[in-house]
Amino acid sequence: MTGVLVVGLGGTIAMTGAAGVAPDLTAQQVVDSVPGLTGELEVHDFRSKPGGSLTLADLIDLAELIRQRSAAGAVVTQGTDTIEETAYVLDLLHTGSEPIVVTGAMRNPTLAGADGPANLLAAVTVAADPAARDLGCLVVLADEIHAAARVRKTHATHVAAFTSPNGGPLGYLAEGRPRIVNRPPHRYTLPSPPTREPVRVGLCTATLGDDGTLLATLSQQVDGLVVAAFGVGHVPDSWVPHLAEAATRIPVVLASRTGAGYVGTDTYGFPGSERDLLERGLIPAGSLDPYKARLLLHLLLTTTANPAQIRAEIMAAAAA
Repeated sequence: MTGVLVVGLGGTIAMTGAAGVAPDLTAQQVVDSVPGLTGELEVHDFRSKPGGSLTLADLIDLAELIRQRSAAGAVVTQGTDTIEETAYVLDLLHTGSEPIVVTGAMRNPTLAGADGPANLLAAVTVAADPAARDLGCLVVLADEIHAAARVRKTHATHVAAFTSPNGGPLGYLAEGRPRIVNRPPHRYTLPSPPTREPVRVGLCTATLGDDGTLLATLSQQVDGLVVAAFGVGHVPDSWVPHLAEAATRIPVVLASRTGAGYVGTDTYGFPGSERDLLERGLIPAGSLDPYKARLLLHLLLTTTANPAQIRAEIMAAAAA
């Protein structure tokens, strides 16, 4: 195996400009800007986009590139807007023991106190360390190490924008070394590689007073649906008939809009409660947030049309 593969996708870490920054720096230029970054590195420009413009096709291609390079570890630099989603997709696709570390920057290189160089140095350090093996895809920013399946971007501008509400960070960097302080009991990966079949998965968020009209319209136009419900999995009672009908045609996943905790399975029993919805065929997302549940369902729908298998896979991922 070679050293660490560094792949650039663009994002704030690679942005310059006087009147509104844009991703103009190459991956090599970003690497060259980091004091103290040493070791055997293979640097590759893959995309040059803002984080919000990346696609699932980009990520499938990226996962294949990383697999083919057979590096001891890989670092992906990209825009922070979608790191919590892209890292989870890579985590689902990556079956090897070598770590993939995703990082970026909250402050672009034109600003005082730009955090990109420190984040990249930390990411390469983690990717090269044997302690990070078998942890799948990790997110490293602000000297914290997060599991892709847990991490959330929870602040729009703060340099410490990433947290892991369910379980906390896996570790930290101290004195230039990764310190892993907890490990997930197991991790989930897709049972087979995804295809590029066109699939549409909707995400509908429960809000106070919503009568379900938009939900009914959306559910007729998608191949799968994720519901970002109140609390442990509750929706307005006006939603119940629409969700019950949708669950007879397509997979409908029940997640929580809160950003932390777990979807319930057997606490509340009123119409629109988690128990009521699960009895009507919805699939509980466990601790998966709605964004990650949507990506998981999308990828599963490209590998199988078997409703029982999709349910089983989502339940397995939710338990990870």
